[in-house]
Amino acid sequence: MLDMQKRLTNFFYVNLSLPATAMGFALSVQISALSWILSTQYHLEIEDIGLVWAAGPIAGIIGQVLIGVISDNVWFLNGRRRPFILIGGVLAALMLLALPNIGVISDAMGAESILGIAIIVALTLDLAINVSFNPTRSIIADVTPEGKERTKGYTWMQTISGTFGVLAYAVGAIWNNFVLIYFGAGLVLVLSVLPVFFIEEPRVLKSSGAEEENETKPGFSLSETLNAIRPLWGFLVYAIYAMTLRIMDIDREPGFVEGFCLALTAVVMIQALLKSETGKRKSEAGLIGFQKVLAAHSFTWIGVQTMFVYMFSYVQHDVYGFRAGDVIPEDIKIEMGRVVSIAFLVLNAVAAILPATVLEPMADKFGRVKVHFACIAVMAVGYFSFLVPGISPTLIYVLMGVAGVGWAATVSLPFAIMSQKVDQAKMGLYMGLFNLSVVLPQLVASLGVGQLIGNAENKSITFVVCGVTLGISALAWLMVKEEQTGDAAAVAPAGH
Repeated sequence: MLDMQKRLTNFFYVNLSLPATAMGFALSVQISALSWILSTQYHLEIEDIGLVWAAGPIAGIIGQVLIGVISDNVWFLNGRRRPFILIGGVLAALMLLALPNIGVISDAMGAESILGIAIIVALTLDLAINVSFNPTRSIIADVTPEGKERTKGYTWMQTISGTFGVLAYAVGAIWNNFVLIYFGAGLVLVLSVLPVFFIEEPRVLKSSGAEEENETKPGFSLSETLNAIRPLWGFLVYAIYAMTLRIMDIDREPGFVEGFCLALTAVVMIQALLKSETGKRKSEAGLIGFQKVLAAHSFTWIGVQTMFVYMFSYVQHDVYGFRAGDVIPEDIKIEMGRVVSIAFLVLNAVAAILPATVLEPMADKFGRVKVHFACIAVMAVGYFSFLVPGISPTLIYVLMGVAGVGWAATVSLPFAIMSQKVDQAKMGLYMGLFNLSVVLPQLVASLGVGQLIGNAENKSITFVVCGVTLGISALAWLMVKEEQTGDAAAVAPAGH
């Protein structure tokens, strides 16, 4: 073990944060450039862009849970998390290089459809990110002691990752998205591969929860896993149904199945939020608390993903006045891409600054759940403000700063709240399950919301969806119980 790890120096925390930073940067490049490339270079319709984005959450469902379980229980290349970080980092860098070359790849393979190649590239990129994202977060819990030092590890992670996220959008805004993509590929490769060789992982993970109560540690069968994610059942059923329709190229109007999924979501969400943790065994109370977090967090991500995927369409239609099928001059395409990049830069700048400087001390004083509720409510107000007439790029930047308050909380506080309720020896597994409250709502946004926005003449409906779902999320967070611990202000980043 290196001396910097033994003494837990600041340099060690920086090094420990870099693999997660690499994956966050890859995600930032994807968010900034994917819709822009598909729309302007390959002229895909908005529904097809939504389908490409849907490939990523599918990778998240598979990658995060599977890799979380495996990395909890294997040892390879002198590490539990190291092999997956290395594999994911190399794949992510390669797929970033593929993004601006989808047309070249399609021609080389003799493919008739750009859409199919775009889905493969997006799926592989997001699978690579998800292969690494879970281990990059889990390794921090593995190598830091519980309490202030672990809190410091996650706080540094968010600060450094958030700062690099701002850099990603700055590169896209100052130069262009092509520069961002190629710069990002090199950065992701270096930050994901080199740092892990300077981190020594423990061979044995300490358990908590069940063993403390002299209970038998439960295995996670498929039925137990489905029970743990019960609040997400409606999203899961809809995601399977909608993806089946898209793959089979079946076009139909919303009907019974959509109504059933909506009703199922309402029932399981309300049941989860109203269930009491009082008087329950620690493991049972922890599961109830975990399910409440899933319920509240999932609605946040419908709104967030809707913004990420359809922001470019909103700017194209509501700010510049272009409609689907219009011929757009090349300089205007670049300008619209720059507006979106600056908007996301502002959003992520706020998210990089607030967690350690504002949210952590506020959470220490008022409680993490209350602070998170307030931040999500502010984000909802910011989203509704996009509906004002005469929207301009400058006003977009201001409102994205307001929305950044909620984004800062989203990438920090939910994980801190959730992590207090689960067995530490199964952190990889629970991180994967927690990620389902991100990826399943992303599928709803990419498929169901994409159809809604694609059929709407006025693309400002994008922010109606964002505002409503964030409002629901804020109310749901009020039902989550605050864990009273000495480390109540811990701040740690959420995942993709």
